[in-house]
Amino acid sequence: MTTTQDKADLQRYLQTARDALLWKLDGLSEYDIRRPMTPTGTNLLGLVKHMIGVEYGYFGPVFGRAVHDLPSWLRSDEPNADMWATSEESREDIVDAYRRAWVFADLTISELDLDSPGLVKPWPEERRDVTLHQILVHVVAEIHRHAGHADVVREMIDGSAGLRPDYSNLGSSDQAWWADYCDHLEKVARSADHA
Repeated sequence: MTTTQDKADLQRYLQTARDALLWKLDGLSEYDIRRPMTPTGTNLLGLVKHMIGVEYGYFGPVFGRAVHDLPSWLRSDEPNADMWATSEESREDIVDAYRRAWVFADLTISELDLDSPGLVKPWPEERRDVTLHQILVHVVAEIHRHAGHADVVREMIDGSAGLRPDYSNLGSSDQAWWADYCDHLEKVARSADHA
């Protein structure tokens, strides 16, 4: 049996991840938020853009709710169009679109019970029938996964790390400590490789 508190807990985890993902853009240049940082092109603004479609998709059509505010650039036929931003797509437009997706998703969450049924058509037939509870868990897991990607990408760009600007959740903020720590890990890795 689920409760109002269960829904509130899931929404809190969802919002924490949303905030963490957007924070990773703060203070960076247009180049840095768009540049590919992995061999598969992972970039910070693309991660945000991707989550717009995720939130609209899972909290809209899955529950028979029409999406009237979906940005046209998310309907592109270009491969991976939701994972990167063109030079014409501004940071502000993408962040604003993401915040509108939050409002849409949060309205769905508030209006439906956790056991409300939905249908994810692209999923395998045996898993297509879902509840709001399942979708909330799925989206919380997905956004936290992408927030983790953003953590690594941001650290690669300028060394910034942590959960929030006011709470790093890291053991130390001393750069010398981290350098010693990484040296230690390198030595352990090399000794394990020779074992």
